[in-house]
Amino acid sequence: MNKIFSFIFARGGSKGIKNKNITKINGKPLIYYSILLAKKISGKNVYISTDSLKIKNISEKYGASVIMRPKNISKDKSLEIIAWKHAVNYLNKKNIFFDIFLSLPATSPLRNLYDIKKAINLLKKCDFVVTGNISKRSPWFNMVKADKYLNVELLMKNKKKFSRRQDVPKSYDLSMTGIFDGKVKLSEVPPNRALDIDDKFDLKIAKLLMKR
Repeated sequence: MNKIFSFIFARGGSKGIKNKNITKINGKPLIYYSILLAKKISGKNVYISTDSLKIKNISEKYGASVIMRPKNISKDKSLEIIAWKHAVNYLNKKNIFFDIFLSLPATSPLRNLYDIKKAINLLKKCDFVVTGNISKRSPWFNMVKADKYLNVELLMKNKKKFSRRQDVPKSYDLSMTGIFDGKVKLSEVPPNRALDIDDKFDLKIAKLLMKR
């Protein structure tokens, strides 16, 4: 069997919500829900990459191992894939190796075990799997770009004019970008489980849904 290691990348700084990754939902810190699912997939092989001692202490309380991440790769504009490489190199230097790298964002607490297993199974057919949900707006139909004078035009241009949403190619909101080397496939997650908490409004929605 393939050895699956789960990683949760949770830096301390957050502009939209202070201490977002450890804010409480239903009495538990947000990161708890990702750790809980990760343990069901990877057992003890669950790693939190963080620059925060608060996140470190909370993560260890719930049974995850912690990789302390340097501050210089934990800034607002730092690419997450650099943190991925740091985590992998950290483990490899300790002669710890795995077959499958599973990244579970702490900000998506509504996904379930089925969503994760579905993505892992799809990995048999490709090099990399991303998750996403069908976007509410389409770049072919009702998404536009604007110049500095606020003149607008369609984001995607095509010789064929689309007038109905049903006719346009499907587009997806992705959970992760910047990793399109090799053969990449998409594992679709339904909208009711695809919420990614970015601001206070998202957090309110998550709290309401998780109470149910």
